[in-house]
Amino acid sequence: MTGFLLSPTFKLSTFAVLSSLPFLPMRYFLLLFALLFAVPVLAQPTPPDTRMLLPVPLQATWGKSRFAVKPDFTWQVFTPTQTPETQAADSAVAEAVERLVLPALLPGKPVTASRRRASPLPTAALVLQYGRPGNLLTVGDDESYTLRVTPMGVALNANTHLGILRGLATLRQLAQVEKKTVVLPEVDVVDAPRFPWRGLLIDAARHFMPVSVIKRNLDGMWATKFNVLHWHLSDDQGFRVESKLFPRLHQVGGQGQFYTQQQVRDIVRYAGRRGIRVIPELDMPGHATAWLAAYPRLASNDSTYGVAQRWGVLNIAMDPTRETTYSFIDSLLSEVTPLFPDPYFHIGGDENDGRQWRRNPRIMDYMKQNGFVTEKGLPDKHALQAYFNQRVLAMLVRYKKQLVGWDEILGPGLPPSAVIQSWRGKKGLYDAAKTGHQALLSNGYYIDLNLSAASHYLPDPLPQDAPLTPEQQKLILGGEATMWAEFADSVIVDYRIWPRAAAVAERLWSAASVRDVPDMYRRLALLSPQLETLGLQHRKAPAQLLQQLAASTAAVVPLRTLAQVLEPVKEYKRHFQGFKYTTQTPLNRLVDAAPAESDVAREFGGRVDKLLEYSRTTPTEARFREAGGKQQLAALQEQLQQWQNNDALVQPILQQNPLLKEYAPLSTTLKTATALAQERLTLLEKGQAPTPAWQAAALKQLDALKAPAGQTELAVLPHLRRLVEAK
Repeated sequence: MTGFLLSPTFKLSTFAVLSSLPFLPMRYFLLLFALLFAVPVLAQPTPPDTRMLLPVPLQATWGKSRFAVKPDFTWQVFTPTQTPETQAADSAVAEAVERLVLPALLPGKPVTASRRRASPLPTAALVLQYGRPGNLLTVGDDESYTLRVTPMGVALNANTHLGILRGLATLRQLAQVEKKTVVLPEVDVVDAPRFPWRGLLIDAARHFMPVSVIKRNLDGMWATKFNVLHWHLSDDQGFRVESKLFPRLHQVGGQGQFYTQQQVRDIVRYAGRRGIRVIPELDMPGHATAWLAAYPRLASNDSTYGVAQRWGVLNIAMDPTRETTYSFIDSLLSEVTPLFPDPYFHIGGDENDGRQWRRNPRIMDYMKQNGFVTEKGLPDKHALQAYFNQRVLAMLVRYKKQLVGWDEILGPGLPPSAVIQSWRGKKGLYDAAKTGHQALLSNGYYIDLNLSAASHYLPDPLPQDAPLTPEQQKLILGGEATMWAEFADSVIVDYRIWPRAAAVAERLWSAASVRDVPDMYRRLALLSPQLETLGLQHRKAPAQLLQQLAASTAAVVPLRTLAQVLEPVKEYKRHFQGFKYTTQTPLNRLVDAAPAESDVAREFGGRVDKLLEYSRTTPTEARFREAGGKQQLAALQEQLQQWQNNDALVQPILQQNPLLKEYAPLSTTLKTATALAQERLTLLEKGQAPTPAWQAAALKQLDALKAPAGQTELAVLPHLRRLVEAK
């Protein structure tokens, strides 16, 4: 709706005039007064009371009251004078309220358009006001907002509609159910992001991700304030975007699984309405087997290729010495770049070791003739790839795009306009900034490695000891979590992304001082069910897979008890665990139902730590007579006994199913290891130290039990070992 902008000079006089009018209830004027003073003046970061919010806002001041959401809840938006741009922004805000926020405020009730008021005065329970449409095409446009919740209503104010979208995500997290009523705690929030680029890479090349999967993950990104979808659209195993100029790219390279150009536009629009930019990646000159399968003339040798069916670095690359290669890429870019309005375009550029170039005499001669040689006169693959990058960069400049590439592309001669995304370490990030390049960090944020949320939470693009000048620090745009999809298909990909990706979202949004790991885990647990109500299947998918594997309702519980303490082997060890994976391998085994990070194991480890700390600080004679000691001891004993008993229940299930039989040794291991832990608990309870011989034998036995099975490992073993080795 058309509204008005309220400048500071008119606030008090406006309130005085309006409050004198007899025909509006005073609560509306009080709400207007709150709205007028909810200006986004950014405060210095202070350690906030985090409550249920993730990412942690810049500042949150909590009151003691609350706002109860009534069935007749109303809302309204105030925008500047209507233009096509403001109409689009207003429509995006309205969609976010209706589709993403109201279902949380009014669960189970239909959302009708009548709840939106068109009054020229703030008379609704939720009043939203922004100054101008945000510009997604300008990296770092204003995303700040203020949010005020009082017993009378809610006021959300921002300079741009992007700030409104971020504030709505915060508002959704505030919703709590008390006695069948949704309430919002009283709070004043002042918030703004630390970094302007907060991305999530979704790999649709290794395993194709249908439009519905991308959209529901975009909703999850909105909820956690990510603002960039890095869409990995081509790799050795697939080319996933329709090309009308080169149809074999998606027909052969995509093997029938690709996004039509209309679907691409739809996803870009969907993302934009959630304040999320979409950066495409077409990987070149390496990771390009799918290109070469479709158009062999791009290859560096005379071989013909099929689309790769196996994983790994294949070291197959385009020929950068032929002009026909560049004319092909130029034509493709002329077609593809208009699909993506964002000013950035990612060309990959990673993991090409140049072996195909070195094995081709013609390419070697070309390198020598053109001076692509080392100081010793030897052919230099880095120089040749730098030449390739410069040629592609020049094309992108013509199409008004800025090149982004992985840190391998950094080198002499690369124009400063290229953005470097560092995946191999902080050195690439810092080297990029020192040579004048904008840079992004992904090292530490590879969520496909099945590492803990804490391991992704603590790495910082700009730690205090970063060896950069203040000007160089400004070149660090932020970072991206990366979800590579060798071991994640469209069924389980949500499970591998969420909720751990939210830890990266907080690192990139919140102040550097926000580093409380236990508190992060507490809030992740609150966030996870909220994400599920947005349609994400990170809890539903593994439950369904366990049900399929168990084959009966009775078998699900013992199978789940085992699966909850398993984790897939870390990093890329799954490639080397005796099971040959291809693109056609179903991801339907227990390893795929196991969590990337076991909450059960982590929480058990926390109880072990508390018990050992209590044991160290409490006199022996009182150790387990006091409530604290009794509570910790009882909880550990109960959990250990459950794992002990579960072996007898789960072994018949494992033995009867060919997909489960390989996990039988892990259940036996769990039983053996928990027996040792139970012995140690008994000694602790009696105040007795273990004999050196018993402890040495027990630790040796635990070490022998660490072998993985079925590409999984027992996540609880380190915690059991810590209990056994305690003095």
